[in-house]
Amino acid sequence: MTPIRHNHSDGDTVLDAARDCVLAVGVRRTTLTDIARRAGVSRMTLYRRWPDVRTLVGDLMTREWIALAVGAMPEHDPGTPARTRLVDGLVAGVAAFRAHPLFHKIIDVDPELLLPYVLDRRGASQDALLGLITGGLEEGHDDGSVRRIHTDRQARSLLLVVQSCTLSLRTMTDEADPELTEAAFLDELRIILERTLAP
Repeated sequence: MTPIRHNHSDGDTVLDAARDCVLAVGVRRTTLTDIARRAGVSRMTLYRRWPDVRTLVGDLMTREWIALAVGAMPEHDPGTPARTRLVDGLVAGVAAFRAHPLFHKIIDVDPELLLPYVLDRRGASQDALLGLITGGLEEGHDDGSVRRIHTDRQARSLLLVVQSCTLSLRTMTDEADPELTEAAFLDELRIILERTLAP
């Protein structure tokens, strides 16, 4: 029998196990029993916190997407305008999302998992991303590098643009045409963001 581990990293251990299961077989074929076995915890430990696989995978996506977005943002540099840092971070974030194996698996196997967050409501990761973008906008307003309008509207508009690019980019690319590659569209995204944020 697999020993039950009790420590403060249990949450991350379970999310790591969920990620491994989803990468192996997709969300629909993953069960809480599979995740519990891989994490070395009891099923009841999982059921107390997550009623089903989709809830657990929702927490996994939140953890992965926030870490990815935060990691894409450049370090604060007093000599670099906030607009430049924000645009660099958003473009890098889109590229990182599109390269992330969990994102690929969900898009390829279980795309309906993302539909509620595209059509009906914001998720925790989207709210966290809005917070990250809002912070960058406020810095840009302060240093004069970002056009000053209603901050929440500006942040939400930016998220709509980068979210659309992240989710739908492959419908527009043609890797046989150097002007329609993913890299070319990311360059275009940079121009779009720069121009919409410029004072």
